[in-house]
Amino acid sequence: MKLSQNTLRLTVLVTSLLMPPLASSALAQSNHAQDLYQRGLSATCANCHGTDGKGVENGGMPMINTLSSEQMLTQLKAFKSGAREGTIMPQLAKGYSDDQLQTIANLLGKK
Repeated sequence: MKLSQNTLRLTVLVTSLLMPPLASSALAQSNHAQDLYQRGLSATCANCHGTDGKGVENGGMPMINTLSSEQMLTQLKAFKSGAREGTIMPQLAKGYSDDQLQTIANLLGKK
């Protein structure tokens, strides 16, 4: 089926008008998904270290929200490599990629 020039022009116009909102919506969804993924990673620490690493004073677990992002990443990598000993942290840290550890450190560490 051949399209007339007017139909083709109308199709191009409509497509160009609709695409930016669709692209913008997809980008917003992608950003939201990325944010949820990152928050999910950092939430895995909450079981032991409390929400956002704030912990409970005298609760027996380190309050990791006192560490800078750099300090936290250093400790996480030390657990992962075996340079730092621990009960559960070495096993947990080995389950994350370096990028995931960086994300956790960025979200939970002091800026």
